[in-house]
Amino acid sequence: MSGIQHASYQSIKPFKSSEEYLYAMKEDLAEWLGDLYHIDIDVNNILEVLETGALLCAHANNVTRVADDFLKRSGPADIQLPASGVTFVSSAHPATFLARDNVTNFISWCRKEMSIPDVLMFETDDLVLRKNEKNFVLCLLEVARRASCFGMASPVLIQLEQEIEEEIREEMEDFPAQAKPQRSLINIQNLDEMVLRCTCPSQFPMVKLSEGKYRVGGSNTLIFVRILRNHVMVRVGGGWDTLEHYLNKHDPCQCPKTRYFPHNVHCCCSSMPRLSKTHRFLQSSSF
Repeated sequence: MSGIQHASYQSIKPFKSSEEYLYAMKEDLAEWLGDLYHIDIDVNNILEVLETGALLCAHANNVTRVADDFLKRSGPADIQLPASGVTFVSSAHPATFLARDNVTNFISWCRKEMSIPDVLMFETDDLVLRKNEKNFVLCLLEVARRASCFGMASPVLIQLEQEIEEEIREEMEDFPAQAKPQRSLINIQNLDEMVLRCTCPSQFPMVKLSEGKYRVGGSNTLIFVRILRNHVMVRVGGGWDTLEHYLNKHDPCQCPKTRYFPHNVHCCCSSMPRLSKTHRFLQSSSF
């Protein structure tokens, strides 16, 4: 099965739209941790792998070592660097007091050594009892984001953020931004070929400003679009969303009740898979 076909089939899985961006972030974190620590981890087992807190604490210690190397190499910096690591029990089993202590120690390290703001923090039960996966994922991403400033390998989402920030800096400095290939595992041109023309009576207003940059809706809202594996991601403001979810929230031409059934005749775009709306956006925004 080709990557394009896989993306099409995945697009009609019955995910709640509000959970799709969380799935994409977990997938990115899992691949990053797997590459970083050579462990068997994926989007389906990431919480099980991390729930003992052992890998989290080991990661905290690794980040601290990288920060120490950065300090020795570059001298004092304007960014906060973690000075202390974490004590933990590597043999802790899930749902035990030792596991909870490990997670609690990691949380304390995030607050004290990395100064992660409360809005991006999680509590022990958010991971151990799955009470708030979103906060846990956002915290882990924020740790990665800050650690990337002093040389720590980062997830693809963080790399995309840096790419976008560089583009914005170049525009503010009036330097002509050179065209750069987007980080994509899916060929956008081929995706466009499989997208049918939208027959909606009212098109969602959008203007393509440059590659991957759009002005959408009736305002001057700017969004940056990037491909992350089988997800089309939107960078708007300071966060990420899937383009599908973003359009669900902002495009008035939606069919929430039939969203997961692409062949339902009551939807004006029913002949398209779920992500085809996303791909239609990319296709129809060209000048």
